[in-house]
Parts: sequence; C-alpha cells; structure tokens
Amino acid sequence: MSNGLRRKLTSYGDQGFSLFLRKAFIKAMGYSDDALDRPIVGIANTYSDFNPCHGNVPQLIEATKRGVMLTGALPMVFPTISIHESFASPTSMYLRNLMAMETEEMIRAQPMDAVVLIGGCDKTLPAQIMAAASSEIPAIFLPTGPMAVGHHKGERLGACTDCRRFWGRFRAGEIDEAEIAEVNNKLASSIGTCTVMGTASTMANLTEVMGLCLPRAGSAPAVESERVLLAEETGRVAARLAMDEAAPTVRDILTPQAIRNGLVALQAMGGSTNAVVHLAAITGRLGLRLDMAELDRLGRSIPLLVDLQPSGQHYMEQFHEAGGVPALLKAVRHEIDGSAPTVYGRTIGKIIDAVVDEPGQTIIRTVEKPLKPIGTIAVLHGNLAPRGAVIKQSAASKDLLQHIGRAVVFDSVEDMTLSIDSDDLDVHADDILVLRNAGPKGAPGMPEAGYLPIPRKLARQGVKDMVRISDARMSGTAFGTIILHIAPEAADGGPLAIVRTGDRIRLDVEGRRIDLDIDQTEFDRRMLEVVNRPSPGPSRGYAKLYQERVLQADEGADFDFLQSEELDAR
Repeated sequence: MSNGLRRKLTSYGDQGFSLFLRKAFIKAMGYSDDALDRPIVGIANTYSDFNPCHGNVPQLIEATKRGVMLTGALPMVFPTISIHESFASPTSMYLRNLMAMETEEMIRAQPMDAVVLIGGCDKTLPAQIMAAASSEIPAIFLPTGPMAVGHHKGERLGACTDCRRFWGRFRAGEIDEAEIAEVNNKLASSIGTCTVMGTASTMANLTEVMGLCLPRAGSAPAVESERVLLAEETGRVAARLAMDEAAPTVRDILTPQAIRNGLVALQAMGGSTNAVVHLAAITGRLGLRLDMAELDRLGRSIPLLVDLQPSGQHYMEQFHEAGGVPALLKAVRHEIDGSAPTVYGRTIGKIIDAVVDEPGQTIIRTVEKPLKPIGTIAVLHGNLAPRGAVIKQSAASKDLLQHIGRAVVFDSVEDMTLSIDSDDLDVHADDILVLRNAGPKGAPGMPEAGYLPIPRKLARQGVKDMVRISDARMSGTAFGTIILHIAPEAADGGPLAIVRTGDRIRLDVEGRRIDLDIDQTEFDRRMLEVVNRPSPGPSRGYAKLYQERVLQADEGADFDFLQSEELDAR
C-alpha cells in the first residue's frame, strides 16, 4: 500500500496528476520535498472555545508534533468535531455518533499512516475509539487529563460530584445564593476534564487499561508537565507506528481479553455507568457484543478499590500520585490477562511488572482490604428490564439496595422538570421516582437525566437519596440509588411504558432484579395496549438519521449501520 503523501490520492483519473497537484498545493504552506517524502502522522485537533476540558489541546498538539518530527515522520494536524458535556444541546450523547462518523471519515479520506487522537470530555474519547475501531490505520490516543481541585471554606472541590452536592444543598435551602455563586467560581479551577471518577476519567483510564494510550496517560493532570511529556512520547510512538507496515490497528489491540481487562478495571475503580454504553458501542464496531453477564460476575467478585468521588472521597490527582492505572491493575492482577497487547509494544503484564509501589498511599486499596466489598456496577433484569439495566451500586445507599416502593411516574424530562419542585407533587421519601421516554429514541439522545433530583419538598425535609429508575443515563460524577439504561426504552415499546403512578416496584440488587409488582395478567394486558407510536419525528438532517437508526442502550446506542456486519450474535 502507498504511504505518506501518496496515500489516499484524490480521484482525478490520473494518479500521477493527483500526486503532482497535492504536492503543489501543500508546498504553498512551505513544505520541502524532504518533509513530504516522509510517513505522515495525522493529529486530530479537538480544541474548541466551547470545550474547556480541551483547553490544553494546542500545547499537546505542539508536543505531539515535536515527538513525531524527532522520530522522522511528518505531523499533519486536522480538525474534528469537539463535544463538551455542558455546551451540547440537547445532550452530548446525541452528538457522539456524529463525531465518530466524522472522525472516521477524516481518517479515511486524508493521507496519514497513523493517527493521534486527542480527546478528553466524556463523549470525545468514546467517539474517537469507535472511529478508530472502524478504521484501517494504527491509532494512539492522548487524553487531555483531569483538572486541578478547587477549595471552598477549607474543603477541596472537584467538578463535578461536588457540583451536584452543593447544588443539592442549595435546592434544599441549606446554602444561599451568595455561597452557591462563590462555589460556582471555584469548582473548576483549571482546564481539563472532571477530576472525579466520572465518565471522562473512566474512559481515559479504560483507554490506558486496554492498551490504547501510554502508561499513566489516563490520569496525568492536564496542567502538569508530565502531560506534555506524554504528548511528546505519544508523537514518537505514532511515528514508529507510521513507519511500520505491520503496526497493529485498534482492532488488533482491542481483543476480547483487552475488553475484559477493561471490565475488571471498571468494577475496581468505581467507574461511570456511561462506560457500559460506550464499551457496547466500541465492541459492536469490532463484531462483538459486550458480555454483560461477565460484567455482572466481575461486579460480584471484584470489590471497589479506588477511593475517589463519587464512590469515595478523593480526586484524580491523588489517584495519579498513588500510581494510577498500572497500580490499580497490579491490585487486580489475578483477574487481568497480562498477555493483552498495547499500541506501544509492551504487554499489559510487562506494565504491571514495572509498577513501583507508592509507600503509604491509601487511594488504591487491596482486594483484601477494599474500600467497599462490592464492585462498582450491577446488571439488573426483570419484567421492567427484559434486556437489562444497570446500577452504580458503589455510589448507592446501602439501605435502598433492597426496596419496595410506590411509583411516581414522569412521562418525559419536560414533565419531570415542571413537576419535581411543586409543593403539590404527591411524593414521599420511600416512593420510587420513574422517568421514561428519556432513552436513545425518546428524548432523543439518552440524556443524563437519570439523576432525577430529589423533589424540593423532600430535600427541604433532609432527604438525600431515593430509588430512581429511568431509561436515561446518569453522569459518572453523580451518586445515589439510581437504575439506568432500562432496555428496551419506553419509546421503543419497553415495559417502562406501562408503569402507572401508584404501582409498586420491587428492587433487589443482590438478586439482580427490578420488577413491576403487579399481576401477570394485568401486566400482559397493559403491554398489549402499548402502541409503539412515537411523536412525529424530524423530517431532515442528522436528527432524522439519529431517530431512525439509533440502537438501544444495551447495544451501545450506536447507529445500526456503523456496527460491524460480522457482529457476533452471542
């Protein structure tokens, strides 16, 4: 296969002329023939004024380019879509597939022998991994890194678990507008991704666990020199990949063993439930189905080891100082396949062998003395979730993990928003809040609305947690006894559509069940009445494409036509 500037020539019917024209135009930017004869490393630029998580991307690009050039290849920077959680409407998840499509096509269309994908905020790394898994050239990833912690009245603040904690206190009337404004100024004290074990940190760590980025690149702070040094070394590795015709692709790296290693780490580190949806989409690109039964089994056998919010107390900078991903993998080595490959050439086992224990650290616990005896995520089934649902049990209230309560149903995000703070809302602390029509199709975009707020009148009474159920997602930074990703969703004819206010719902996390507690005859009668009749959909553009082709949560909420045609039916 041709490489460098000769790769992926524009179709003019004359390849010699295509190369001639390409070189003529690029020389307008001052490139020499010596430079243009070298292998090319593409570097995806996801900087955006709308994305503070990626505020260090320009610096990382320069360091990556330096590493590429020092190794003898030619770096070429190109822009892609950039998605930030707080700036994407209606939700960042709605745009993840669009970013994956665009990134894949830019990799496919432009001449590059390897690519560096720089991303950080929640949906960017998953979109980039999805894109690279569907591409034919080697790729290495460079997370942007977590932000620094802030401080308020003698305590540390970290976005965004503390965002939710303080907002909950404000809604409950415990702090006033002046204090919440002060907290707002201090929550995000630097550029970078959320500094708790939310989705951004989870996906960055899993990228490292699965061998797609350099060791410690999953956790190094965004504003420290180590992050820049990692960028330079990432450029060096990318250049070597570009020069090696036998270099592995993402498809080669993401073996079933690597994916399982990711599930082990996800359970041990208190990772985000969003990772389950993203991993399902990524494995679908590889022709595999995410093994939810294995995820649940690991949740029973691997306890929570990492003391980070929202399941613990600390922040990503402490996790990094404690040894980061390599130290975590050492703690669960008995479940890790050390033969799993990495993009930089060493096996995961070799990385674990090189770990030097950090004396006195208490952030990463041992299996013998865990932070909590249970794993992070449990997978539930039952008549409300025929294809499954998940709960982040490590961030839930222990006394609510087995619970029977009366359903209080909200038919949409809008319905919930208009009703949740009403003093007239008929709701009690032992009720179960139910949100439906908030899944991939129903919302659309499967927003992070699963973290239903505690009704204001209960918050003012001191209620901190309730059982909450939805077909939506929840931010990885959130906490509470919350059942998510119910599949199929209500808008796709799932049983959540038949729940009525006043019905009894039974939750049994130990038994892995979530059930509507009504007579089976009545259940069947209601299901017969369910007509899959979504509201009139959009008539054009990406919105129409999304509505017609998005899959359910258990399939990763990817587009059906982007999944591998060889998808394993197991």
